[in-house]
Amino acid sequence: MWYLCVFYHRLLDYRKPEVESLADLFGAFEDKRRPGNRVLQWRLPQHHHPDSPFYFVDLPSEDVAKNVANRSILVKGIYELWGEGGSYEELEEAVKSYPDERKLPYLGSESTFKITVDSFGKVMSLLEQNERIRGLSYISFKGRVNLKNPDHNFWLMETDDIATNNGLPPVAQRRIFFGREVGGADRKLLPTYQLKSRNYLGPTAMDAEMAFLMANQAQAAPGKLVYDPFVGTGSILVSAAHFGAMTMGADIDIRVVRDGRGPDRNVWSNFKQYGLPMPIALLRADNNLPPWRPGLKEVFDAIICDPPYGVRAGGRKSGGRKLLKGVIGPYTVPDDKRADHIPSTAPYSLAECVHDLLDLAARMLVIGGRLVFFYPVSREEDSCEDHFPEHPCFELVATSEQILSSRYSRVLLTMVKTSSYTEELALAAWMKHLEFKANHSKWLEEGKNLHSSVFSPAETEQRIKAQI
Repeated sequence: MWYLCVFYHRLLDYRKPEVESLADLFGAFEDKRRPGNRVLQWRLPQHHHPDSPFYFVDLPSEDVAKNVANRSILVKGIYELWGEGGSYEELEEAVKSYPDERKLPYLGSESTFKITVDSFGKVMSLLEQNERIRGLSYISFKGRVNLKNPDHNFWLMETDDIATNNGLPPVAQRRIFFGREVGGADRKLLPTYQLKSRNYLGPTAMDAEMAFLMANQAQAAPGKLVYDPFVGTGSILVSAAHFGAMTMGADIDIRVVRDGRGPDRNVWSNFKQYGLPMPIALLRADNNLPPWRPGLKEVFDAIICDPPYGVRAGGRKSGGRKLLKGVIGPYTVPDDKRADHIPSTAPYSLAECVHDLLDLAARMLVIGGRLVFFYPVSREEDSCEDHFPEHPCFELVATSEQILSSRYSRVLLTMVKTSSYTEELALAAWMKHLEFKANHSKWLEEGKNLHSSVFSPAETEQRIKAQI
């Protein structure tokens, strides 16, 4: 059945992938063996721009539509559309022609209702809203009005026309929609989890909205185990725990996972702050030297992370420069110094980091498990997809771009594991890594170049001049 899906007008490239991931989580697709087939049908309303917040989406049932809308971060609401038109006369005709058997169950005298008037591209006064509601007198509402807790919510939504230059996506002519709300996002959780009120923060803490989007892409849910190999202060795992998943994290900096800033300001205290289940473990571990015993496979349902790519923090791996260059040999830390010892580390290139991450995911994810991570790309290339990392165990199912500067952006990649890990596939993955590393731009191999390109002094000066 086709539903009207109305998005919040932000993070445009993330909207459809989030809905499709949640639709898959709630059983919208029958063929679970082929991730590439799990794509919904979408269509734009008449005269609407692709950036419009209004879309029609085909979902198999109202239960799926309700679950997707209630769980989503970017969906304002999903509606059973009773009618649409370019004028209120057209809308009236469309609503009257909508089948009575679909309308009457929600118009009975035993139920309560509420009508909300909303607009996109302009602001309506309270007087205008009341006039619009009185204009719906042709609909035979028999129930009582309840503005606080109605049984049924109805929405009258109107878009502005192109004549108004308001910087929003152009609409060739006004469009009016009327429908019954099936479900809508609870945006109240974002102020609850906002970083400025977080107990323990670091320089790379993930924004709450983005962390929840990543958890939705990974389909975090009760009974699933989610792992973050670059856990930091735990922002991503907090969002996964909010949705009921069990969590586990690791970080190369023992001071982060063990100490924090004291007994009441650490990763554990962030979970306690929101009343969430504690992680089952936080490890001091190196993504380049994973701690798992040989033969251990397919443990995690999802791996979600933001690998260090040199913008806010550079990657580090165990060893130290002298050890890696062979100047000194491996050493054992004496027992009396273990408690306060901080292991030496060396620079960790992004290409090597991503290869190790894909190898970890190929080994440790269950079949059908999801790997969700950010990856930087150059916006100057003809097609950034040519530079995405690949692995024979995975299928890339979604990409969502977020612009960092005029030259670079970061893309949220969502991969689904489709094949079991074997030594043959590991060798094929290593060959892909060598090819990827050889053909990739030099800035990717040297994270410092990416940082200087994102935070370009010239661009900063231009932005300041433009503001003046």
